[in-house]
Amino acid sequence: MHNILSTLFLLLCCTTAHAQKADITDKHQHIDTCAHLEEIIVTGVTGNAKIRETPAPVSTIPHAALTTHQSTNIIDAISRQPGVNQITTGGSISKPVIRGLGYNRVLVMHNGVRQEGQQWGDEHGIEIDGNTVYSVELLKGPASLMYGSDAMAGVIIMHDAPFMQNNTMRAEFSTGYQTNNGLADYSLSTSGNRNGVLWAAQWSQKFAHDYKAPTDGYIPGTRFREHSLSGMLGLKRSWGHSLLRLSAFRLKPSMTEIEEEEEAEEHGHEGDSDYSITAPFQKINHLKLVSNTHVTIGEGWLKTIIGYQQNRRDEYETPDESSLSFKLHTLSYDVRYTPSTETRIKTNFGVNGMWQRSENLGTEYLIPAYRLFDFGAFATLSTSLRHDTHLSGGLRYDIRNLHSLQLTEDGEERFEEFRRTFNAFSGSIGVIHNIGSQIDVRANISHGFRAPNISELASNGIHEGTFRYEKGDNNLDPEHSLQLDLGLDISIPQLSVSFALFANRIYNYIFLARTAETEDDMPVSQFTQGDARLLGGEMRIVWHPVSHLHFENSFSYIDARQLHAEEDSKYLPFIPAPRWISTLHYDIPTPHTVFRNMFAEVEADINFRQDHIMTANNTETPTPSYTLFALSFATDIMRQGNNPLCQLSLSVNNIFNCAYQSHLSRLKYAPTLPVTGREGYNNMGRNIAMRITFPLEINL
Repeated sequence: MHNILSTLFLLLCCTTAHAQKADITDKHQHIDTCAHLEEIIVTGVTGNAKIRETPAPVSTIPHAALTTHQSTNIIDAISRQPGVNQITTGGSISKPVIRGLGYNRVLVMHNGVRQEGQQWGDEHGIEIDGNTVYSVELLKGPASLMYGSDAMAGVIIMHDAPFMQNNTMRAEFSTGYQTNNGLADYSLSTSGNRNGVLWAAQWSQKFAHDYKAPTDGYIPGTRFREHSLSGMLGLKRSWGHSLLRLSAFRLKPSMTEIEEEEEAEEHGHEGDSDYSITAPFQKINHLKLVSNTHVTIGEGWLKTIIGYQQNRRDEYETPDESSLSFKLHTLSYDVRYTPSTETRIKTNFGVNGMWQRSENLGTEYLIPAYRLFDFGAFATLSTSLRHDTHLSGGLRYDIRNLHSLQLTEDGEERFEEFRRTFNAFSGSIGVIHNIGSQIDVRANISHGFRAPNISELASNGIHEGTFRYEKGDNNLDPEHSLQLDLGLDISIPQLSVSFALFANRIYNYIFLARTAETEDDMPVSQFTQGDARLLGGEMRIVWHPVSHLHFENSFSYIDARQLHAEEDSKYLPFIPAPRWISTLHYDIPTPHTVFRNMFAEVEADINFRQDHIMTANNTETPTPSYTLFALSFATDIMRQGNNPLCQLSLSVNNIFNCAYQSHLSRLKYAPTLPVTGREGYNNMGRNIAMRITFPLEINL
């Protein structure tokens, strides 16, 4: 701890990088990059509410921050937020982690429905095109009662772009390139509003070769191709609006499979800068159709969302035939009613849930086919005792029925048939007190519930890409969490400070632990459970010493332990290391020129040593500390009439080509490499990223 505090003190004296840039509100003046908290509206706790009236820990990422800071996917784009990390497999697959919890404990909302794919898998990412995401809302902890039982870690709400003004149309083309893995992408979109008839369409494509890591060279199996097509048609009238959205997402990533050097050369599996996808690889297709209707009833409104998703995942060991093949159908429903948004006591009532059917279509198996039905009902309430004290909370009931189907292989039972029903109440209550216009003090206590997923209950097979044989346990109990959040926000001229502390007690915490056994020449990992407690918090300090200069520092820390466990199992596995991000951001004044909203940043991303690990049967290994430096620059180029011609951005990540392994990188646990003689691959080395965007807005 002494070393950590000493390092933090030194960091305050250093220059570094990541700040958010607010949306353009005035094309004739330089923008203010500091968001005003009282103006931010959040939706994840009790519906539309000002963030200064919300006790739960919520943060937002505006549109400009997503477009001016480059990333490889949408989860990578938000992973710099305090308390947020990502589990990665190469450059194409990222899974969100909030305060040390990931997988099915994080709920991702997109187009108004919960994103349902194969979240249980390490190498199963979020099948969402980042170009379709306008802004992001992050809720940390199980305080959201409106979205379902799995939101124990929190909710990531990916907001769509707001409607265009009447009789206007917008078109946009953007393209980018990254030097390390040759990532090239482009996106073409259009949207409009003609007398209340709404439309939008977008096409995106992305492809990359293997990334290059210091000391390791090109990393085999990290190339990928991605395609996305989406469209929206809607109607906006005085009674509300109704939208129909359709999207198709396709990802084809290579898979990392370690072979002897001679075999790798023979099969063409060594890493290089070739864009062709060679076996082994995956094909992921995600189709989504969503109907969203918002109807005004008196002073209130009724919202109905019906969604269908089909997720198809195939794994190919040879180019012509898939081995593992999953097909998941999800039909989701959400109906909620808000009596009034203008009364002193604001309420929300609703029901939501889903029906799922999963099929095994391949020749190899990891999980059984299953059927699932989920139903939940909730009620939330928020009110102000005075103008400066705000209460909010609610109650939810969930029931989930799972029917796992039998499968016999070569005359032996591979998966047995079983049925499980899980149900529980969850709830949340919190208070926030505004001390004048500058200080907010908040407290929130919440209870969460999560049923075990099919992988935890019934997996039995080699999980390709994770280098292990997985076994489930259909006797696992559901998880229950009790979390306390405390927060303090101070905003004064030239300085804003935020502190957030949490204590989370999870009963029946489910995790994957390596055993001493092997099967099919792979180490066996078994899903098991025990009681756990997580303590930690986040800090964010933004200082404006002079005009246009912003110095931002954020720190996050998590201590996660299994209670009543042996010494080698007392720490929960795969918990992110303490992390400090420090940013020096300068808005460059550009009066009366063709350049607008120009800024430059320098960033240091410091990840401390993580040695609080589960050492039993070598489940984890310690991860040394490392520091990554980055530079960023962006500007708008204006044309006559002060209309934007294009937006340019340039960044250099990992400037000094640091050789490191992220603690949450799945490639850290690849088998011993023939070339280096050590376990696992390093993360990406130095990477220069460029992007240019051409917007066009016209009146119809």
